[in-house]
Amino acid sequence: MSIEIKKQYDFVDYEKSIELMKTRVNEIITESKEELIWFLNHDHIYTQGTSASKNEILKKNKIQIVKTNRGGKTTYHGPGQRIIYFIINLNKRKKDIRQFISIIESSLMEFLNMYNVDCATYKNRVGIWVTGKNGKKFDKEEKIGAIGLRLKKWITYHGLSFNINPDMKNYKYINACGLENYRNTSLKELGININENKFDEEFSRIFLKNLNSFKYFFD
Repeated sequence: MSIEIKKQYDFVDYEKSIELMKTRVNEIITESKEELIWFLNHDHIYTQGTSASKNEILKKNKIQIVKTNRGGKTTYHGPGQRIIYFIINLNKRKKDIRQFISIIESSLMEFLNMYNVDCATYKNRVGIWVTGKNGKKFDKEEKIGAIGLRLKKWITYHGLSFNINPDMKNYKYINACGLENYRNTSLKELGININENKFDEEFSRIFLKNLNSFKYFFD
């Protein structure tokens, strides 16, 4: 199956990106375009998914708040955070959104393990959580990657946000993903310095490997 890998390093307007994803989904339905993995950046914005509540905004600041059609609750996007949107046709694989989310999670965990970062996932908390580094366990896990997806005719869109080196103070204004008393972290806070291009190359390689096994996993 042919998948386009698209990498952008300027800021893409959030609402424009939604429209572009919807268009691509429709093009995949009509078989006029191939699947897409889209790496990009958004400028400062808080987004609220379909299950978000008002009390997840703790204090308003100058950052725009936008309601969106992805699954999940409230999160932050901004400079230093890498966004990966997955427009993937599950009709050609297995119609199992939970397993697809697991592939995203396991791919990011595999990437983090390369840098001696210990991480985990939790059944009631979608996303990727750092539990320690270099064999030293943290007192409490910290979130480094958030996932929110939507399906149309078994084609996924939206995806993953991953903290490379964002300004972490912007998380103080929200209960990220509706969770109280949990910190968010980043590669920079973990003492790992890599650029976006290196992350894109390493993560896409791992994700494509895992995705290719998806269609055989349930055979």
